[in-house]
Amino acid sequence: MPRTVNEHTYSSEKLYLFFLFFILLGQIHLLSTTYKIMLTSTAELEKIIDDPSLILIDARSFQEYSQGHITNAVNLDLFSFHWIDTSQNGISSFNEQFGKIFSQVGVSEEKKVVFYDSISGMLAARGVWLLEYFSHPNVSMLDGGITKWKNEGRAWNTIPTGYKPSNFSGKPNPKVLAGFEYVLDNLNNVAILDVRSKEEFNGELVRAARGGHIPTSTNIDWNENIAKDGTLKNNEDLSKLYQLPKDAEIITYCQGAYRAANTFVTLKNIGFTNVKVYLGSWGEWGNKLELPTE
Repeated sequence: MPRTVNEHTYSSEKLYLFFLFFILLGQIHLLSTTYKIMLTSTAELEKIIDDPSLILIDARSFQEYSQGHITNAVNLDLFSFHWIDTSQNGISSFNEQFGKIFSQVGVSEEKKVVFYDSISGMLAARGVWLLEYFSHPNVSMLDGGITKWKNEGRAWNTIPTGYKPSNFSGKPNPKVLAGFEYVLDNLNNVAILDVRSKEEFNGELVRAARGGHIPTSTNIDWNENIAKDGTLKNNEDLSKLYQLPKDAEIITYCQGAYRAANTFVTLKNIGFTNVKVYLGSWGEWGNKLELPTE
């Protein structure tokens, strides 16, 4: 029996919907690989607190950890590991050092890693950025930190949790780390965010051989990322704060790449896809007298 016009039209519509489905599927996959949520809520963490595949890392000082930490958390005082040498040899040594540190803590590709500090702060964010740099597939920051956790009456104690060492083999990802040479070569090609205080940015507060800031940089204090309750601000407020194209290349920096890491996590969490942290930050740039400043 010859095919009618209606049957032919129906067949064409099915073919069109078939291709449309695969186009949408590809877009969803693209979003999932570039738009990465790097936050874990207190409620989500409580559900998995006893999961053996979880490594919960308290990134505060050992003194603070000893006074009370979330159940099952190990301590890794990330503020003890400054790094301001972004020469080629410096980055190689940085990679080697943190490979050993994360092996000692017990990080492996199979583990889900959650960092926290007092709030959604710079220490936990530094941990998240570090493992992002080492291409770990499942790392996040506890939104609101231990302050929110305690305020909600969730379990904590003062019993230290021991490490269970692993053989960490993270692969460095240069797409999320910038050195001083890259910054210098791209002063007019990227958006540079100085996330320090306005006093540091303006040179009123000097914490290196020189005060001031990297030329072409814009000052947005990292504290603007944080809500009054210590969590990250909502996406609407943060998007108003960072009015840049979501695919713009952005480099964040501060004094030692801790506050810069917080802005990295913030930007990634609201959909920015091309963000780097300048690891040496002002601790390196401000002490290299041959580099330009404003």
